[in-house]
Amino acid sequence: MNKPRPILSIIDIGISNIGSVVRAFQHLGVQPDLVADAAAVEGARAIVLPGVGAFGDGMAALRDKGLVEPLREAARAGKPILGLCLGMQLLADSSEEYGSHKGLGIIPGAVVRLKPGVGERVPNIGWCDVVPHDGTRLFRDFAASTPLYFVHGYHMICANPGHVAATMSFGGGQATVAVEHGNVFGIQCHPEKSQDAGLGILDAFVSIATEHTAS
Repeated sequence: MNKPRPILSIIDIGISNIGSVVRAFQHLGVQPDLVADAAAVEGARAIVLPGVGAFGDGMAALRDKGLVEPLREAARAGKPILGLCLGMQLLADSSEEYGSHKGLGIIPGAVVRLKPGVGERVPNIGWCDVVPHDGTRLFRDFAASTPLYFVHGYHMICANPGHVAATMSFGGGQATVAVEHGNVFGIQCHPEKSQDAGLGILDAFVSIATEHTAS
């Protein structure tokens, strides 16, 4: 008897701590598949794109593995996609990190450097209160302000403000820390390091993926 296909496929581009993300999903009772080639991405039911490090390195890794077009096609096909940390930034059109780089172009917008205010530093490392926007699916059970764990020096500015799912206070304004655009989601924090709140985000995506595959 063939084993059932995993509901989630995690893309391993070699620049992220895949193990901690896998363990987080396992804690939720989900055994994800690890994929690193175009055919596996094309066959995935729902996709998680994690990553740490520089934007240019992330896009280079995706190009080297031939994953850019399969990811774009998965988004067009309506498959649930979740970008984590750098993975969220890669969903954008471009980034100014260490030069000018093109992204996946799945969520219109640009990744720019955080501008710290008084008493703030870049990179921003630590726990920050996150304010979800009304109607966001990733933050379905969250309070008005929930702390999550961050390690980042850049953030996404969405071309469409309606794609912003959550923000945090930084630099005297609001920095985007989560995005939602139809079937595509992104979160700038490390949910696998954000204790119960982070697991809640991943669990919300599992529910979205489950609903999609059942329809």
